[in-house]
Amino acid sequence: MERSDQRAAAGAALSVVIPTLNAAAGLPTTLACLNQRAAGDLALEVIVSDGGSRDDTRALAAAAGATVLDGPVGRGPQLAAGAAAAGHDWLLFLHADTWLARGWDVTAQVHMASVGGADRAGVFRFALNDRHPAARRLEKIVAWRNAWLGLPYGDQGLLIHRRLYDAVGGYRPLPLMEDVDLVRRLGMRRLVAFDVAAVTDAARYRRDGYGPRMRRNALCLALYFLGVPPYRLVPLYRGRR
Repeated sequence: MERSDQRAAAGAALSVVIPTLNAAAGLPTTLACLNQRAAGDLALEVIVSDGGSRDDTRALAAAAGATVLDGPVGRGPQLAAGAAAAGHDWLLFLHADTWLARGWDVTAQVHMASVGGADRAGVFRFALNDRHPAARRLEKIVAWRNAWLGLPYGDQGLLIHRRLYDAVGGYRPLPLMEDVDLVRRLGMRRLVAFDVAAVTDAARYRRDGYGPRMRRNALCLALYFLGVPPYRLVPLYRGRR
């Protein structure tokens, strides 16, 4: 993966697609961080593609000014539905429990304006909102995985031009590994690493324990590479046998 330059542009427009399912706890922070923009000339459309939430997710999204889609169930189908509804050529896919650090908009505009930027997708630097030493270790593991394997996950966000998104086939209707599936089709040479952090809520790691959660994620990835269908990995990923 390449590193991004830092030369900004003006007048950009961006559609942010957020898949949700009972995401009321973290979504307001995600939306608030999107609105903390340093550059006032970035036109932003936010699309919340909901998969059947039973909490206040949809109401909170609508109150924040987002377009709410009552989409299909499953993150892959939800992301695809959001992309289809997006009104701008540049797309940013973002998880509902991931918060972009200040300056994200400037970094995005730099990439969007760069020569050849539309031919490459950008991802943010993975970070966790936890001071535990295990969180720092996981961040280093993810940085290594990105640099040497070219496998950023969806919790790092994905900034991509619609032309490139369509060219590689977009998100497939997978219940799991939809992010890995897409970046593998993009390939390392079409991925750019941003220095700005995408901070993911560490609640799952605190709940399950860092070791068990990391081993479970690694096992799911290994089984996926061995050809196990994603739908069969869902119980393992969620901690059910």
